[in-house]
Formats: sequence, structure tokens, C-alpha cells
Amino acid sequence: MSSVTEIEVRDQFAEFLEQNLNKELLRFTTAGSVDDGKSTLIGRLLHDSKTVYEDQLASIKKSRVNRSSGPIDFSLITDGLRAEREQGITIDVGYRYFTTAQRKFIIADTPGHEQYTRNMATGASTADLAVILIDGTKGLLPQTLRHTYISSLLGIPTLVAAVNKMDLLGYKEEEFRKIEKDFLALAERLGVKAVTCIPISALAGDNVVARSRQMPWYGGPAVLEHLERVPIVRSANTSGVRFPVQYVLRPDANFRGFAGQLAGGAIRPGDAVTALPSGQTSRVDSIVTFDGSLAEAASPMSVTVTLENEIDLSRGDMLVSSSDVPKVSQRFLASIVWMHTQALEVGRSYLIKHCARQVRGKATAIRHRVNVNTLEPESAANLQMNDIAAVEVETSSALFFDAYEKNRTTGSFIIIDPLNNATLAAGMIRDDLSAGAPNSNGRKILRSRLPVMPLERHLRHGHFPAIILANSHVTLAQRLERALFEEGFEAIVIDGNAGYLPAKAAWNSLYSAGFVVIYLKSSLETQERVELRSAAKERFFDLAEAELPAEDADGIERVVAWAQSLRMPPQPERTEKVN
Repeated sequence: MSSVTEIEVRDQFAEFLEQNLNKELLRFTTAGSVDDGKSTLIGRLLHDSKTVYEDQLASIKKSRVNRSSGPIDFSLITDGLRAEREQGITIDVGYRYFTTAQRKFIIADTPGHEQYTRNMATGASTADLAVILIDGTKGLLPQTLRHTYISSLLGIPTLVAAVNKMDLLGYKEEEFRKIEKDFLALAERLGVKAVTCIPISALAGDNVVARSRQMPWYGGPAVLEHLERVPIVRSANTSGVRFPVQYVLRPDANFRGFAGQLAGGAIRPGDAVTALPSGQTSRVDSIVTFDGSLAEAASPMSVTVTLENEIDLSRGDMLVSSSDVPKVSQRFLASIVWMHTQALEVGRSYLIKHCARQVRGKATAIRHRVNVNTLEPESAANLQMNDIAAVEVETSSALFFDAYEKNRTTGSFIIIDPLNNATLAAGMIRDDLSAGAPNSNGRKILRSRLPVMPLERHLRHGHFPAIILANSHVTLAQRLERALFEEGFEAIVIDGNAGYLPAKAAWNSLYSAGFVVIYLKSSLETQERVELRSAAKERFFDLAEAELPAEDADGIERVVAWAQSLRMPPQPERTEKVN
């Protein structure tokens, strides 16, 4: 009987572990001015949710810097540095983990002082939600504006305004409603739509874990209740496949896989993918993990992908959806948070690390620095520590990116000092500047000296290149050229029967330039046919194999219909932003 009970216990424990592992994870950050009560709020959350160890509580109660009039100073639960405890402020970003029956949480407790803005940006960079603490006795302060702006800049989709110290305001509704109105106006100005305002007292525990009886006029959720229920918005899963290659695995001659972490989308065996920067296409053959092959992998899973055919792919390259490619450019506009005492210098060479790719780059212009106390732009010749600015960046080779608003992984980068390897800044890509349009000062971006990439040609034409073998079908080739041209394809007939024409050089050059080449030749050697197929791969169409007669209008439509698969996905038009 006892053995059955032990088996049941083991099964229940295994079920408990499985449920806990499958809980949804919410990453959130706290921010606000000094003494607004961020650390106290988190300490209260951890304490009241029963996730603080007894020895830790005992240590806090005995601490000589315990500043609370009661037995526990909740802020000491998160303020771990000695300097933080002695000064009563948060300096470093403190990460804490806790779980409830509904969700798992990772909290980033960030500094409130202006001096530590870079720390706040670091802690908020991976957050799904930001809790902005507001001292109810003071209302919105410049730091409240600063941290709300940084949260919106980093693309945090959901904000919670926790109006603290309601106990000092006598729990009056009118005091809360005034602050709520001001904060909602600020959020609307910054374009943040998902905003919830909650009146709390972190010290007394009102509306932190449980709803308070002190504020019967408030009908909304407590902070923890809201955190357990708020929808988690992660845009990377809704975009096309973004798979930066971190490592090429070749344990033997029979296996070649590409390891990395999916930065966006979902991938399945059989999916068409394009390799950047080469522009070569293939299909996913398998998705391999330590536990076996998968039928599907989605962001942010780490997997190894094998392809159906051998293509040139190495660390720093990227596999993307053939139907949804990112921007490919050496010049872009970015929002930069400068994090180092060494100032940013326009024109100086730095290292740019983007996904698994690292290239040389420089700031070509500082469009403006943001006065985060007023949100107004101001001119700047350089950037100092904690400055936030709109900067034009040029890199030595192309990056493959999305706008940060679409994908926070492929839309972000860091700037590194090439001499000492220090991280100097974090950047969020806003716009592609490769078109060379004038900026807000009327000055054109400097032209790059790098060669044109194949994918850039494909994007310009709006389709991939192809080779259509017409054999002796002169009439059909000409009619097909006209039909494809009218459909928007860059199509051209190459007559390989003309003795004066170096046929191979002609079709090979035009194919490389991105054209749909209709190759006309009555007598084709086996080797030349192999070369044509090898060059075009799946973008090869043989009219003879398809048995299309010269005057068959339906045959023309069949080829045009096949050519539709060559089209690139529509790219959003670039609009110059007025700053």
C-alpha cells in the first residue's frame, strides 16, 4: 500500500513540476524617482506572495540599516549592494524571481536617480511591462517623464502607473484621479496605449497583493492581480522567420547544421528560407535539438536547422522567410542610449554588434539629442553618458534588420569600443537610410563604397532572378517576354543561336543582375543545360519539358503564374521623419 502511495506522490510531484515549467513568464521592470518606493513595492510583492526565505527576513530585521519603523524594511529585500543599503537608494539593477499559481515573474528593479539612467535602460530592455512608481504626494516629476519616455523608447507595450503613498493622502480618490489624468495624457503623448493606473501603499500593502478596503472607490485589480492577468505582447513571434546563425555544426561529412536562437517567427520543415547576405534560397530539411527533431520551432527557441541543399552560410549570416525579408542596409537611423563616460564622436570608428554579426561602424550625424525632462529635441555635437539621441549610423558591411517596433532582437544593437571592448551604447533601429534621401538638415548621406549585394538588386526589381529555357520557340519567347514585362518583371530574351554573342557570359551576367532571362537556343549541350540548372536551381523553367507550343496562350499564362513565385514581399515605403 505504501509503494502505491509513493508512486502517486512521485506522479503528483512530476505533474507539479511540469505545470510549473509550463507557466507563462512575465518580465517586468520598475522605474520612478528616488524614494517613490520601487524597492519597497517589490519587497512587499515578494513578502506577501510568500517568496522570501525566513533567513533572509531574519537578516533584514537585524540589519543596522533597517530604516523601517516596523520590524521589516521591505526595500532591503531587493537593495543588495552595501552602498544601496547605506544610502537608501537603488544603484544597480536588481533582478528577482518569483512565481504564483498563475505565472512566473522576473523583476528588474532599476535605479530612479538621473545619474543611473543607463542602468534603467539596461534593466528595461527585455521587459514586457513597466511599473512606473509615482509618489502620490508629489505627482509627476521630471524623472517620471524620463522613465516613461525610456519605456516607450524601448518598445515596452504595457505600462502600469502605481500611485504610491496613498496612505499619506488619506486614501482620497480625487488625489489619485488627478495623477491618473496627468499620466494618461503623458502616455497618449508617447503613443503608449495599454496603460493601467493603480492606487497603492507599498509600505502598508494596500492594493499590492490584495485589494485594499481603505479605497472602496477603486474597483480595479491589485498590482499582483493585474500582473497575473495582463496579456503579454511580444511582437517578434508575429513577424517572419529571423534566424541569426551563431555556429555551423559539422560533426561528420553527413551532417551540416546551423545553430542559433530564433529571433522571430516560427519555422517548420519544408519552409522556404533565404540566406542573407548571399540571397540564396533553400528549404528547411529538419529542426534538430538535443531531445530529438521537432515539427516546429518558434521564437525564442534555440535549435539547429538543416537545409535541403548546400548553400554558403556561416556565423553572422541570417536565415529569413523568403516571403518576408528584413531590411538589408549599411545606413540607418537609430535611437541611441549612450552609456559610457567616453563621449560619442561623429565619424569615429566603433564596433557594431547586431545579433550574431559584428561589423565596423560610425555615427555620420547626430540629428538631435532628446531633452528627456521636456521630450523636446535639441542640437548636439557629441553624446555624453546617459544622453539619448537620434543618430545616423553607417556600417562597413550590410546588416539585416527590422525596425525595433517590429522586432526587438533584429532591431537592436550595441556599440563597442574596439580598443578595450567596453560597451558604449545601446541602439534601437528606427528607419532605413539606404535610399540616400536628404535628412532633416537637407544633407545627403555619404554614399557607400561597398559593392551592390544580390539581395539589394532583388529588392530593387521586386523579384528574384530566373532562367527560362525556350529552346527554338522564338515566337513563344518573344510573347513571354512581353507578358512578363507587362506584369512588372525585368525580363529579357537572350538569343544563344547568334554566333557573335557570348551566350554564357550574357545569361550569367543578366541573371546575376536580377533579370528573368529567357534563354533561346535550338541546340543545347548537356553541360550547358547543367550549368543553367545549377545557376538558377529552383528558379529554372524549361518550356520543352512543360510541352508548351508556340501559339498556346494558356501556356503563356502558365509561365506567368509560375513567375509569381519569384516576387519579393512588398517592402514598406520609407518616409523621412520630420524631427
